[in-house]
Amino acid sequence: DNIVASGVPTVILSFTSGLSGTFSTIEHYLYDEVLPAHPEAEIYLVDTMLASVAEGFLVRAAIEKADEGMSAAELVEWVKEKRWFVDEMFTVDVLDALKRGGRIPSAVAAIGAKLDIKPLLGFDLEGHLGSCGMSRGRRKAFKEMVKYYRENSSYPEDKTVLVADADAPEDLETFKEMLLAHNEGLEFVETSIGPTIGTHVGPGMVAFVFWGKDRRLQ
Repeated sequence: DNIVASGVPTVILSFTSGLSGTFSTIEHYLYDEVLPAHPEAEIYLVDTMLASVAEGFLVRAAIEKADEGMSAAELVEWVKEKRWFVDEMFTVDVLDALKRGGRIPSAVAAIGAKLDIKPLLGFDLEGHLGSCGMSRGRRKAFKEMVKYYRENSSYPEDKTVLVADADAPEDLETFKEMLLAHNEGLEFVETSIGPTIGTHVGPGMVAFVFWGKDRRLQ
């Protein structure tokens, strides 16, 4: 109601529908109730197909475009295209949180803990959480993440990398140093994982997000 009353063109960038029902809830309310009652309102809803820091990376870039003068309608089309170029990978230190959240079976978590397996995770084209591989040990996981960046990023054309951790600042610094060793002049944007996402991944998660290749073609 406040958005309608303001008369300001509005773009809502939603958490991926692949992991949450929030998009569907907003979609129903907007298109079945708000817009039929206020057809003059310029309100748009976009499923980012991303979550957490990856979604934040896209939202941050969208705000910059809006500040540059892009209209709401133009911004919608820009986001719908650019969401496929946002690439993310993260790893967790322990598997307990993924087990409790039903992301992996208990048996897999038990075996993974014994073998010191560190999963590499990201988002698929439908916005679901998916496996990108696994490594034995923390440092090897970071090496795989650096390799992934070198193979899939738009570096050196764009050097912006968003990095985040869940109560693992020292590990994050180690990962940043490993990235910088292969890619000079990276511009880091740092943030931390909040409690909601943190309960799903557990302490020790390290993530990074960057502009990459068109994921639809991979």
